[in-house]
This record gives sequence, C-alpha cells and structure tokens, in this order.
Amino acid sequence: MRILMGGASGFLGTRLADRLRDGGHEITQLVRRPARRPGEATWQPSQGQLDPALVAAADVVINLAGANVGDHRWTKHYKGVLRSSRLDTTGTLARTIKQLPAGDRPRAMLQASGVGWYGDTGDRAATEEDPAGHSFLADMCQVWEAATRPAEDAGTRVVLLRTAPTIGAGGSLVKPLLLPFKLGAGAKIGNGRQWMAWVALADWLAAVEFLIDREDLAGPVNVVSARQCTNAEFTQAFGRAVRRPAVFAVPGVVLEAALGEIAGEMQRSQRVLPAVLERAGFAWSYPDVEAALRAAVDRQAGVPR
Repeated sequence: MRILMGGASGFLGTRLADRLRDGGHEITQLVRRPARRPGEATWQPSQGQLDPALVAAADVVINLAGANVGDHRWTKHYKGVLRSSRLDTTGTLARTIKQLPAGDRPRAMLQASGVGWYGDTGDRAATEEDPAGHSFLADMCQVWEAATRPAEDAGTRVVLLRTAPTIGAGGSLVKPLLLPFKLGAGAKIGNGRQWMAWVALADWLAAVEFLIDREDLAGPVNVVSARQCTNAEFTQAFGRAVRRPAVFAVPGVVLEAALGEIAGEMQRSQRVLPAVLERAGFAWSYPDVEAALRAAVDRQAGVPR
C-alpha cells in the first residue's frame, strides 16, 4: 500500500512510519525542506502548497503534523502556532483530496486529533458520541477535525484519531518523568483523583494499522487504553515501575506558577473510553498502566524485552 504521511518525523510519526515500512508499505514522507532522500517530498502547508500528484498516488493519507502541545508556555503567540500548525497541514491535505478527480482520490485519510476534544469529563465516562468540552484544547480539536471536511465531502473515508498521551520510551509521559521518579521525587498532581487518558505506544501503533485496514470504520476514534486510571494510580504505577516510592503531591497553584495555562489542562479529569475500537474487536497488548510503564521504562534503559 502507498501511504503519504505528514508529521512523520515526530515521536509517533517516526515509529509509525518504521512499522508500516516493516509491514511492506511504501511510505512517502512530507517535509517542509528540500527533499534529501528517496521517500521524501516537499510541501509548504502554511502556503497551501502540495503537489496533487503526490496525493493522487497514495492509497492512504496519514496526517500527524502539529506543534508539540507541551513544548512551550501557552503564550498568545504559541497558541497561534499550535492552531495554525494543525489547520494548515490538515486543510492543505483535505482540500487537495477534494480537488482531485474522483478516481484519483485516496481511499482513506487518517487524521490526528486528541482526547482534549472532551475537555474536563470529571468522573463521567466519555465516548466518541459525546460532545466537545470547553477549553483551549477542546476548541482547537473542533476546528482541527473540521478541517478534514473537504476530504470527507469528496467521499474519502476520514478517521479522526483522538489520541491520548502515549506511554512509550522517549515519549512525553516517560522521558521527562523518569529521572524525578528514579530519584524518589515522583508526585501526583493535586489530589490525584482526576482521571488520566493514556495509551501504550505499542497499542497506538497497532490501532492505527488496524484502522487503515478497517474500511468500515470512519469518524472519531478514541485511541486510548481500555482501562483508564487516575493520576494517583498512574503515579504509584510509575513508582513501582522504577522501584522507588512516589509519595509527594504537586499543588495546582505551584504548577500554574511554573507552567502557566497548560497547568490547568494537566489538572483536568479525562475519563475517555475507546468504544469504537472495542466494538470493532481491537485487542490491546497493554491494557494495564503499570505493565505499559514497565515496558517503556525498560526500553528507555535499554533492557531487552
């Protein structure tokens, strides 16, 4: 299968491209610089520039592009970067698909989104049928997903990957936390009772591959673990994974002083369930957060598994 990928150089994109190549698929990676090697093609999404022939040659388009949510404080400028980096890439791909003759359009477009769509769910379980919440991330996810509409209107199957924070070696839920937890300084956030949406990297990769093949599935799909946990449970599981106690708590006001607005998102409760994947018969390899953390910590340390 010929797959065109935006965002293939990020944490998830790099690993997905490798997995798909290993599975025998032909990957073309979209880059904003001049192409340097086979399997790369240049585009300029901020200017809406993309060679339609690249899209016409693809069986499936996967777009994971977007600036990292946790890389910077959420200044007014960086909020604009977060938003434009998603809308420019998604809109360019979707509009290009719509402009192609019907017989040349890709069969599917798999588009990144996030569980931030749901805002704060409290103790209520949210599935793909629930409406969007009320927060910066929820608002951004709404316009991000809406940018795929030209492709959907053109008859291409669009899958919206509402992805949870991912547990994997080198990822944002493991790499920056590993040293503090190893030093015994791991801490829950606030009272720790808020729910955390998460998914193991191996399960995220398997789910995307599953969704490429399942032509009967379209629309939003929560790519999350089947067993969600609270922040306190996550903290205790991480401590056990590194064999260190995790007894501290970080007050919300301290987080807000250090991180600004993003601290509010970190304290939201998100109990998000993968109803679509469960109905479709998807099988998780790491439904338990402690097993996922142990695997990620071992890989980070170079321990073979």
